[in-house]
Amino acid sequence: MRHTPGYLLTDPEEVKRLIRENPWATIVSHTATGLVASHYPVILEEDAEGISIVSHVGRPDEKLHELGQHEVLVIIQGPHGYISPGWYDEGDFVPTWNHVTAHLYGTPELLSDEENFEVLGRLVDAFEDRMPEPVHLDVDEDSARRIARGTVGLRLRVTRFDARLKLSQNKSPEVVDRIITELQAGEHYSSPGLAREMRRVHHDPS
Repeated sequence: MRHTPGYLLTDPEEVKRLIRENPWATIVSHTATGLVASHYPVILEEDAEGISIVSHVGRPDEKLHELGQHEVLVIIQGPHGYISPGWYDEGDFVPTWNHVTAHLYGTPELLSDEENFEVLGRLVDAFEDRMPEPVHLDVDEDSARRIARGTVGLRLRVTRFDARLKLSQNKSPEVVDRIITELQAGEHYSSPGLAREMRRVHHDPS
């Protein structure tokens, strides 16, 4: 990402929060045949030291990415949106795009078949548990295990990350409040999630 020291996010706990709240990730690999990108859900390993995520890929993506052979980049994209200069003070006319983004780096560890099935179960549980009648893999474990053979599980222990909170930190409190109001319920570019992130940074930094 562009080097923007004023927007750096360096707190690992905030990166973990970003992963929890935005689990749809982009995996990018620089392979012997060129760049490869895929998109999969991830979950945070809460009891791990540092930042560790688990996921799976559908075969043959593990070969296309050469998983386990080199470092990969996993992109976590949080709320983002267009910021109009119409929300600024008079004379400030340059628009921008606010965002919350983390780039995670590490070499993936491929999981055993049993570990992969356990991770698949955790992935399903993580998203189903909020449903009124959750559907889990144990509803038909034999079929679930057959389907799981078409996937490969992975663990990424993050060795470094590069993250940004670009949320109008360079604007006055009055302009920030105006932007938050527009993002919360404006007619043209509403983004309540982005408004919530801005409130966290500007009004509740703890």
